[in-house]
Amino acid sequence: MSPAAPPAAPPGPVPEPPAAGQPRTARVPEQPPAAPDGPGPEEPATAALPAPPLAPEDRDRLLTGRHHDPHALLGARPAAGGVLVRALRPHARAVTVLAGAARFKLADDGDGLFSGVLPLTAIPAYRLLVGYDGGGQGPVEHETHDPYRFLPALGELDLHLIREGRHEELWRALGARVTTQEQVTGVRFTLWAPNALGVRVTGDFCHWDRTVHPMRSLGASGVWELFVPGVGAGALYKFLITGPDGATTLRADPMARGTETPPATASVVTESHHRWRDAAWMARRGERPVHEAPFSVYEIHLPSWRPGLSYRELADQLPAYVRDLGFTHVELMPVAEHPFGGSWGYQVTGFYAPTARMGTPDDFRYLIDALHREGIGVILDWVAAHFPRDDWALAGFDGTPLYEPADRSRAEHPDWGTLEFDYGRAEVRNFLVANAVYWCEEFHIDGLRVDAVASMLYLDYSREHGGWSPNEHGGRENLDAVAFLQEMNATVYRRCPGVVTIAEESTAWDGVTRATHHVGAGGFGGLGFGLKWNMGWMHDSLGYISHEPVHRKYHHHEMTFSMVYAYSENYLLPISHDEVVHGKGSLVGRMPGDWWQRRADHRAYLGFMWAHPGKQLLFMGQEFAQGAEWSQEHGPDWWLLDPSYAAEADHRGVRLLVRDLNTVYRATPALWERDCAPEGFAWVDGDAADDNVFAFLRFGADGAPLLAVSNFSPVVRHGYRLGVPGPAAGVWTEVLNTDAERYGGGGVGRPGPLAAEAVPAHGRGVSLEVTLPPLATVWLRPE
Repeated sequence: MSPAAPPAAPPGPVPEPPAAGQPRTARVPEQPPAAPDGPGPEEPATAALPAPPLAPEDRDRLLTGRHHDPHALLGARPAAGGVLVRALRPHARAVTVLAGAARFKLADDGDGLFSGVLPLTAIPAYRLLVGYDGGGQGPVEHETHDPYRFLPALGELDLHLIREGRHEELWRALGARVTTQEQVTGVRFTLWAPNALGVRVTGDFCHWDRTVHPMRSLGASGVWELFVPGVGAGALYKFLITGPDGATTLRADPMARGTETPPATASVVTESHHRWRDAAWMARRGERPVHEAPFSVYEIHLPSWRPGLSYRELADQLPAYVRDLGFTHVELMPVAEHPFGGSWGYQVTGFYAPTARMGTPDDFRYLIDALHREGIGVILDWVAAHFPRDDWALAGFDGTPLYEPADRSRAEHPDWGTLEFDYGRAEVRNFLVANAVYWCEEFHIDGLRVDAVASMLYLDYSREHGGWSPNEHGGRENLDAVAFLQEMNATVYRRCPGVVTIAEESTAWDGVTRATHHVGAGGFGGLGFGLKWNMGWMHDSLGYISHEPVHRKYHHHEMTFSMVYAYSENYLLPISHDEVVHGKGSLVGRMPGDWWQRRADHRAYLGFMWAHPGKQLLFMGQEFAQGAEWSQEHGPDWWLLDPSYAAEADHRGVRLLVRDLNTVYRATPALWERDCAPEGFAWVDGDAADDNVFAFLRFGADGAPLLAVSNFSPVVRHGYRLGVPGPAAGVWTEVLNTDAERYGGGGVGRPGPLAAEAVPAHGRGVSLEVTLPPLATVWLRPE
């Protein structure tokens, strides 16, 4: 927001209409209780005694926003002859002190300063009556408490923890918080800006006047503070920061818990009134470790899933849709406030505020609550690798590199034109660690998917030779980032039972999902994540499936290589938004051949993915084989599922398959109970390159097997023999076949019971003779 200059003679603050769903406290002038025997409000005030003038240097620093302690100059204090009161009220024509029944008019010292000595023996509980010229409507008076009569509202423990970088509830100490001091309600504004010469808070409550509310420094903590009476939830505000060079910038609050709707950029004073109804979900979500539990994720870009819907409107549609598909979780692409919608939320300016594009923070809570009540967990895509350069946000925040490293070669992210965080600075690390905790505790988030971890871990990430400096040991690892990620994970797991952290990490860093106290081959402790995206599996499998079947035998081991390292980390298999944008097309669009073959390949690939060790994630639109690349402007092509569309059955069949995959998956412990244990997997035949066939077994903790067979050739394979465990004459049943007619396939297979025979095959004494449909995956299990 670009605040307008204040009018020549502003009236008292005017309440603004609340945004949709946003509770707002009207900022109206407060009235004092009538004095029973005092003079009436019409009785003239007594002129206060003259006050000694401010020293010229103090006056100049105060009026130019460079004074570190305005409370030493403003407000009330004992003085010779009584009580000295000094007020800063730009554009006022008069200021009168109301002290019980007495009224004392202050002298106009110019530049908005008013002062006088009240002939009293003690400082009273006073108020200010401020008069303005009302233009053609006559004088206007506004009655208020004086912000400069209140003690600091931030305690020594808070300041100590901020200095140490250990304040795990930082959002309760910094930012804007509605509070009550000395029975007066207002907003406590606090800001970390250690290198600023001065800080002032401004907003719609003072008509964006840039002089009236200078803040005080709270010493070595670098925190600035001011309690402003009469301000409430819904108020817009920013901070005017004077840097070491004397230049001023108007900044949004890094700790703001609410924002204006972009492109406006003001922060919003926010209070939560949401009453959670997900106690049952929260109590049971941590009962089973995530790597030993079913975990099937539907990735969503909220603004485009159903374009135009608010958080509350999404709550009426999204939970039922996800529940019907059978996913255990949704993963939301970043919802923290960001100025450019085309960044999809990955260039964050408001780290503590859900984007206002779809409603208020409580509206977002309502959506999460609705998902939880349907038994669906919520994972939030969390961006801690970088931030944009907007001059009203974090970049050069207090006139110096504060959130970013001072070394420009280390600060500038070469890929995205953004700035990296200074993970070595305790307060910056605290800002991010507390932010992770904030989303989990304040919004009941069940997991954090941490974006771009590799760019954080390596000093030479995307940098040319000579464009980076090694660490203290001469290596390329960013030791500060390693320590930050370890602290973040350890803190989240300690404070938030049942929450999982997930790394998008694309390299072979050792120990991404190892506990932080376990040292690995690289000499580092584990990073402490719960899961890691398996980018290698994603790249290799998509490469394989994009080849014509006749060529697939030459790429066969691109599909089997993942099992070489499958148990080096706790993996999640992602087919995410990154794979369906920037000219890559959709998932079904990667498949070769005609439309029937592409759909068949799509279904077979999903069957292979759901059976492969590791959890799975699928981006919206791919559950019904959307042919077009995803666009954040219009979202999924829902019209493909409209009964009036000629090929609707083709797309509905794929969606039905995804629902059945999830249904069978969740009911089959063999598919998730030992995802991260070698005992949960065994190849039957991983070398059938000429046949384009992959056959393997999955085992639950009780040893119960499931056989998964994928035939990625367009040929029906009759009488295909596969070795299986178990006694001869055992009976196996087909539990899923991606070629079933209900999914749009040809219906090839043997859905009836299959008798195991005492015929050796693949190193086992027992085998099955199966019919493999073309371009299909079949799951079988013994009865």
